[in-house]
Amino acid sequence: MPSARDVVIDYDETDYRHETRKFFRELPHFIQEYVIALLPIATWIHRYNLMWLARDLIAGVTVGIVVVPQSMGYAKIAELPAEYGLYTAFVGLCVYCLFATSKDISIGPTAVMSLLVGQTVTKVTSAHPEVTAEEIAVAFSLLTGSIAMFIGLVRLGILVDFIPGPAIAGFMTGSAITITIGQWPKLFGIKGINTQESTYLIFGNFFKNLPKTKVDVAFGLIGLLWLYGVRFLCNHYTKKYPKYAMPLFFFSIMRNGIVVIFGTLIAFLINIGKETSPISILKDVPPGFQAMAVPSVNGDLIGQISGSLPSGVIILILEHVAIAKSFGRINDYTINPDQEIIAIGFTNIWASFFGAYPSTGSFSRTAIKARSGVKTPIAGIFSGLVVVLALYALTPAFYYIPDAILAAVVIHAVADLVSGPSYVKRLAAVSWWELLVFVVAVVVTFFTTVDYGIYGSLGLSIIILLFRIARPRFWALGRIPLAKSAAVVPSSDNEKADIIAPVQQQQEYLYVPVSHPSLGQLAESLPRGILMFRIDESMTYPNSGFIADRLIAYCKEHTRRGGKILSKGERAWNDDSNSKIEAERASLPKMHALLLDFSAVNRLDSSGLQAIVDVQNTLNRYAGHHVEFHFINLSANPSIRRSLIIAGFGTQPRTLLDDDASSSASNRQISSGPVEILPVVPNSKDGPHHQREQRLEESIRRHDLESSYISTKDEIEIEHVSIHLPKDKYPFFHWSSDEAVRSAQRTWDADRVDGHSEDSEPSSDQNSIASSAEKTEQEQIPQQHH
Repeated sequence: MPSARDVVIDYDETDYRHETRKFFRELPHFIQEYVIALLPIATWIHRYNLMWLARDLIAGVTVGIVVVPQSMGYAKIAELPAEYGLYTAFVGLCVYCLFATSKDISIGPTAVMSLLVGQTVTKVTSAHPEVTAEEIAVAFSLLTGSIAMFIGLVRLGILVDFIPGPAIAGFMTGSAITITIGQWPKLFGIKGINTQESTYLIFGNFFKNLPKTKVDVAFGLIGLLWLYGVRFLCNHYTKKYPKYAMPLFFFSIMRNGIVVIFGTLIAFLINIGKETSPISILKDVPPGFQAMAVPSVNGDLIGQISGSLPSGVIILILEHVAIAKSFGRINDYTINPDQEIIAIGFTNIWASFFGAYPSTGSFSRTAIKARSGVKTPIAGIFSGLVVVLALYALTPAFYYIPDAILAAVVIHAVADLVSGPSYVKRLAAVSWWELLVFVVAVVVTFFTTVDYGIYGSLGLSIIILLFRIARPRFWALGRIPLAKSAAVVPSSDNEKADIIAPVQQQQEYLYVPVSHPSLGQLAESLPRGILMFRIDESMTYPNSGFIADRLIAYCKEHTRRGGKILSKGERAWNDDSNSKIEAERASLPKMHALLLDFSAVNRLDSSGLQAIVDVQNTLNRYAGHHVEFHFINLSANPSIRRSLIIAGFGTQPRTLLDDDASSSASNRQISSGPVEILPVVPNSKDGPHHQREQRLEESIRRHDLESSYISTKDEIEIEHVSIHLPKDKYPFFHWSSDEAVRSAQRTWDADRVDGHSEDSEPSSDQNSIASSAEKTEQEQIPQQHH
């Protein structure tokens, strides 16, 4: 059994000069990696083979069959002619494969983005009739793509992490509900309803005009019945007959194309010999790419659409990255979010030259593509070829597509975006605040527009995040004794069995919040004069004052005042204590040590450090002597440890002279460090604070020179040496709560031996406090010297 040894830990200072040289030495390699990452296709195209080609061809054609009717329906939502949906689908499908890090995602027009474009078109054209919808859509694609590409190139994809999942689910649910209700008039053949108004108005006007329903309703409802019926039956028989899963899947996917083909055929038959169609149909769709041109964008147009640009960029990035991450987890690969943002940005910039409006990842088509067995992003090219075939060969047939059929296809596609009751129930069980974000997103989108829904939910999410940072949870801790472990000890007689004997070791404790719902009632107090807290958040400028105030208040409630008892006239103006309160606290111990568990503290800025100094100074004055501050679990973040050392918490001198070294011991003031670590207004060079800071720095330097420790650079053969629990070089930093309590208790016991504490029994101070409740507050209580 190797012998155990003691290890004292210190952390070596960072050599910034060495780090800078290392960075510039590796800079060419970083640049090379950055450039290669811009075209991920170069890393895998040389491995492409015929098996991958076959799978990509099947998946690409399958998605192409779905995207053609969907894109025309989405273009109608965007207040654009149907062919613009096909332009958007083609460019997104073909260009994305060059920059993709996801094999599954399918780029093209989506329901939420189409809704936002449609609302933007309506808003701008109503104020500026001279601007066409096509110009607005193309400019919107160019600008949102440029912003997204800039975000990706400078690696600012981290910004999307500030938008929580419930906010995304909320505005997507609200958008899906808005789109569904907006398609009802087309489904029933009702004309004269403005489908770009707020959803509740569309809902009311729909039922108001319900008597105007036309024969279109037969196409729409039968189409919906077919779409949902085929999906239900295919899923049912897939479970019943697993060996037919793939044929059933492909037949299920074909349901969109089948309903459009049969709907168009019936519409053509009923229009034979008629000059005016009895139902609403799509009519002329120009063949080919008729809108190819350099985008015309001017300052006035940018100003008109600028209000929708932030929400457009958010939808563009969030939908795409969220879907790509989801399918990456499902299919066991990792995407690069910044590269995906570059891909979607470049795709939309290039698409604007084809007359397309903004496109992003589609959830429904991505799911189809993944289930079809896609192997690489090249499948998108085959989907794009299907769109080109439709643009050049099938546009005459598109003339008779019923609008009610397209409405049914759109409703069927967006219904899956709605987060159902099970999601809401789980979200409520996890966090009521996040449920509020979700509800706000849905409600605001329903009653206003999708961009207001995004802004509202995002704003509320940021407020909740800032509130959680500014008002963190922290706990006063108690401890529960743990049962001592037992060990197998060999018997001296080899013929007898081994026996179980308790291991001789120090008592160990479980430290839990005193308010813990299950274990709080079992927790016992720490030794007299010692309090412990666990802080569950970084201590930074938004929350440092709040934490400091709560710490001071709790410590004063659970300890008594030490030193001189002040009369009413001597107390500070903000000291609300009185003789009655002091009498009630007479039986409490004096404050000796405060233990802070920093296991959850990831950052300590200057405001947080100053707050800890302020707490110690306040408690020093309250206790009448130096209160030790012990810090636990600093090993994970050396920067916090370094900050505490700078403030003097590593050594914590018991007393510091207030004026100069010639002051008598009777005039010695209690303090533990400088009043301000980084003063906003510099201290006067002639003042006592400047002299005290100099003496503290000299004390810390002297302690560093005199201390001996084992640095992390010392070679320790771990495989041959077992160690005890490590100890920090500084006596007030600890690796375990038990060690912190024992350290504080040792100094407490030492003070009692030296006669510095009489807390084992009521002192004359306590008797004075108790009797002062019966006296007038104007009387002077004599100071009791230790």
